[in-house]
Amino acid sequence: MKRILIVTGQSGSGKSSALQILEDLGYYCIDNLPLALLPEIVAKLDRENSLEQLALGVDVRSTRQDMQEFDQVFEQLKTHGSVDIIYLTTQDQELIARFSASRRPHPLANRFKSLTQCILEEKLLLLPIQLCATVHIDTTDKSVHDLKHTLLSKLGQSDNLIVILQSFGYKHGIPLDTDYVFDVRHLPNPHWDMELRKYSGLDEPVRKFLQESQQTNEMLNDIYQFLDKWLPAFAEGHRHYMTVSIGCTGGQHRSVYIVDRLKKALEAKWSIQVLHREMKHWS
Repeated sequence: MKRILIVTGQSGSGKSSALQILEDLGYYCIDNLPLALLPEIVAKLDRENSLEQLALGVDVRSTRQDMQEFDQVFEQLKTHGSVDIIYLTTQDQELIARFSASRRPHPLANRFKSLTQCILEEKLLLLPIQLCATVHIDTTDKSVHDLKHTLLSKLGQSDNLIVILQSFGYKHGIPLDTDYVFDVRHLPNPHWDMELRKYSGLDEPVRKFLQESQQTNEMLNDIYQFLDKWLPAFAEGHRHYMTVSIGCTGGQHRSVYIVDRLKKALEAKWSIQVLHREMKHWS
């Protein structure tokens, strides 16, 4: 395991939101386990899974003794990878306003009469972890989007949109996991040339055949112009992934060729992943 994040902080400061952000970024997230169990769970995950990123949510519901022994837990976790502690904090008045708006009880509400007392006691309980924290984030004036930006900046991670370009064949069904579908079945079909049928859109004979088609070049340019114009808007909307599917009849020639050309045209600006869905059907 390469990276372990412990996410903690005051109740109402955004711990759940931070874990959701990390999950979207590919972290395997576990929340609300007692501190004493973390070394055992992490060791098991390290042995049995090829996880590279793990995020652990820890809050005040752990016992006082667990909190006091946090240093030992921290050292045990470090044997499985680099460990960072993210501590989220919020000004008291903002916390009171958030609890009032959500109408949810504080985790310590059964022990103290007032919310102010709960907040004060929680700070004292979390102090051993706070002193070890490597990343501190004040969420008082932050929206979820602000929190995401701050979190990524402090962790040195990218928030770039990943564009998945997928080729497919209509005879095998339209993909459901897609944002946009472009139909290229009207383009000249190499399938009807017996010499080209055995190749795919990645092979030079098919590439040359399609490059000589004005209609293919115009379609390719139109799709590129659409994506070049609108991908920035999706990125600004905090999207993590955008799937664009190109379909021809069998998913072997035209759609594969278009996806390959789009990848080369877009990869200078975007992180591109390519999936040729029907590769298993290629003859």
